[in-house]
Amino acid sequence: MELRDQLGFRFTAPERRVWTVRALVAAVRAHVEREYSDAWVEGEISNFRAPDSGHLYFTLKDGNAQIRVVMFSSKARLLRFRPADGMQVVVRGRVTIYEDRGELQIAAEYIEPKGAGGLQVAFEQLKAKLEAEGLFAAERKKAIPTLPARIGIVTSPQAAALSDILNILQRRHHTANAVIYPAQVQGDFAAAEVAAGVRYFNEVRGDESRSVEVIIVGRGGGSAEDLAAFNDEGLARAVAGSEIPVISAVGHETDFTIVDFVADLRAATPSAAAELVIRSRVEVETQAEAARERLVRAMERRLLEARHALMERAQDGAFARMMDLIRQRQQKVDDLTYRLERGERQQLEQMRRRWETVAAVVRHYDLRRCWRGFGENWKRGRRRWRPRCEISFCRIRSGSSAWGGRWRCCLRWRFWSEGMRWCLMARGSW
Repeated sequence: MELRDQLGFRFTAPERRVWTVRALVAAVRAHVEREYSDAWVEGEISNFRAPDSGHLYFTLKDGNAQIRVVMFSSKARLLRFRPADGMQVVVRGRVTIYEDRGELQIAAEYIEPKGAGGLQVAFEQLKAKLEAEGLFAAERKKAIPTLPARIGIVTSPQAAALSDILNILQRRHHTANAVIYPAQVQGDFAAAEVAAGVRYFNEVRGDESRSVEVIIVGRGGGSAEDLAAFNDEGLARAVAGSEIPVISAVGHETDFTIVDFVADLRAATPSAAAELVIRSRVEVETQAEAARERLVRAMERRLLEARHALMERAQDGAFARMMDLIRQRQQKVDDLTYRLERGERQQLEQMRRRWETVAAVVRHYDLRRCWRGFGENWKRGRRRWRPRCEISFCRIRSGSSAWGGRWRCCLRWRFWSEGMRWCLMARGSW
């Protein structure tokens, strides 16, 4: 509608635009996200919530102003620390509007504590948590074998730390064998690979060809970000749950990680770990020689004391009488032994002579004397006779001695009749 006033000017009424709530919120959201796509905001955390979905919700406040913050699970799982109420942080993210409530909020992509770095905060939080569970207690730490025959090493094959460990093992004791499990020691997957190496050596404990007696987990020095993999909770629990003793050799002497606290022994450097895990061959030989010398001196002292005690007891009269009695018994035993041996030799000699005499008689014995008395019956007999000659030796004792008596050779001819149970016998003796 055109209107004219008294001065002749023409006015046009503006057109009215009506927004829906969602359209207005969407328009404002698009404008805000375009203008504040990458904002850094500092404030204090309050009303922190972490539901099972993995998302993080909290309010960032500063004085009398506040804004809601949401960090989705894809970004939250990358945090190295856990936010908490009252913590001063710096949030980086995109400012947006939550349309369902029309509230201004920040979709956070990164959070870091103000003052101390996020890695240090994460380190202190995890350290307090594991210490409260007793994983740092000295009572649960296992002893390191003195001279392990096989050593497991979990590290990167390209790491300089591996060369240092192998060189020292070869120099200190060349008989030691090393089994290397290759793993990344830096990066997002380093903690998982190192933990897998520790679990692998525990799984093959029963296999003699692959089992190890001690495990070294380590790498060379680096920044806090480079060593962050060894502050992982999963790796710390894998090391704490190992049935095989674990030596931590991460970084330099001034570097500390969570693995250092849960391991059974911490070495300042990888080279120090190699020196701790196996003793020098020269050191072992020196200690063995010292132990042998101490044993020899102890034995000599004991023998000297026993000799002195024996000499003191030998001065007693009862001891002298006992020794005389022992010597008498020994002499009697020797005498009886001599008499027994002499009697056996004499008896054997007599038996040999008698055997020679009997053998000579048998060789000259005339069988015709035995046939003379039975010749006619043999010729006229209606039955058939079978002769059988028997030679025997008999012994006639005289007196009560078991070795006395006289030996006699008896020659018997027996003629058996077939079908009859009687015989004729001729006998002669000498």
